[in-house]
Amino acid sequence: MFTRIRRLLSQFFSKTRTINNEPLNKFSLIVIIIIDIFILINVFTGLNDISRWHISPTEAYPCYSEWQNYRTKTTKDKDYEIVRLSLPSYTNNQLSFQQNYQQAETGHLGKVYQTCLQYADYKDKINNPEKQQIIRIIDQKQTKISRLEQANGTIKSQYDSTLLEKIADQGREQSINQVSAEKAKQALEENNRQISTLKQENFTLKNELIAKPESISFINFIKDDNRFQEVEKGYQQASFWYPSIQLGFQSLFLLPLILIALLVHKFSQRRGYGLVSLISWHLLVIFFIPLIVKIFEFLQVGAIFKFLFDILSAIFGSLLFLINYVYILLIPVIGFGIIQFFQKFIFNAKIQAASRVQKSQCVNCAKKIRHLDTYCPHCGYYQCIECHNCHNLTYKHLSYCKHCGTSQFSSNL
Repeated sequence: MFTRIRRLLSQFFSKTRTINNEPLNKFSLIVIIIIDIFILINVFTGLNDISRWHISPTEAYPCYSEWQNYRTKTTKDKDYEIVRLSLPSYTNNQLSFQQNYQQAETGHLGKVYQTCLQYADYKDKINNPEKQQIIRIIDQKQTKISRLEQANGTIKSQYDSTLLEKIADQGREQSINQVSAEKAKQALEENNRQISTLKQENFTLKNELIAKPESISFINFIKDDNRFQEVEKGYQQASFWYPSIQLGFQSLFLLPLILIALLVHKFSQRRGYGLVSLISWHLLVIFFIPLIVKIFEFLQVGAIFKFLFDILSAIFGSLLFLINYVYILLIPVIGFGIIQFFQKFIFNAKIQAASRVQKSQCVNCAKKIRHLDTYCPHCGYYQCIECHNCHNLTYKHLSYCKHCGTSQFSSNL
């Protein structure tokens, strides 16, 4: 296997740096590398664009995250908080929630889930000037509460030091504080009364807000377990299949490019177009790199990963690190498969040699030679090998001797 890998790498770098078996000059190699980098960047950009062609689970179920957060919260004000999210601070020239959700469909495949559009419709009904005014009043009162609490903190720090000064019988003219202990206490009590009043007013406003008919309808809607379970199930299914959909679109983008580059490379090799063969080979490599990268990404987050994750979770419970062992075993197998593919279909010397012998071409450089030439006049490659059975010269890389028909496999090792 290691011999095959070495031979594979040798053939790879030879194809990358030579035209008709002649090495490229440094300037030409630099130009080709710059072209490779430019094309590779554009390929990854195209892959990124086409992977977003189908709307994501978050775009298809835009209400799921907010809805789930509401259901998992245990705070007393969670009804107010969910209604508050329907009343954004800035409303000038702003799209409605439903229009904002539907924007994801523009220029993309897939649809926003209907229940989420209903969710957005309830939010749009809440969002009106009357309720926005209530929110502004609540915010103003909350700002006052924050200022009074901050003032209380300052007064308390001074109050403690004035008490110490009073215990020590220190004169008022020697005090480092601006107010006496009595005045500090009075200020604290007054501020606490105002804070209590403001909090009570805010409590009343919040109850008034969530008691509005639109708010009640919205809260009843999001408390419907059946609706939420439909959304949750759809979101989880979309999340499961989305990496596979992305890989499918990315493959749809790359495979035609790979096929075209491969056909051009084969054609240019047959016709002896060295420069075209070199460029098409570079393109073939460039198009394969992103495909391999995306396949490995898919193996980490796609359906296969989740399938293995679920199986190991069921069998081993919390020992999920075992999935890394699966990948450690799986990745070399995939790598071996890729090497075998290149060895059999791209770099297969027997297939190339058989085709070139039939066309009276050099088995190494594919240039035209005469039928009886044992050395190629173009690259100097020796075309024959001695048969281990009859000891006559036969074609190199072909499976059988042309004189006695004995298999040459063992002699080529």
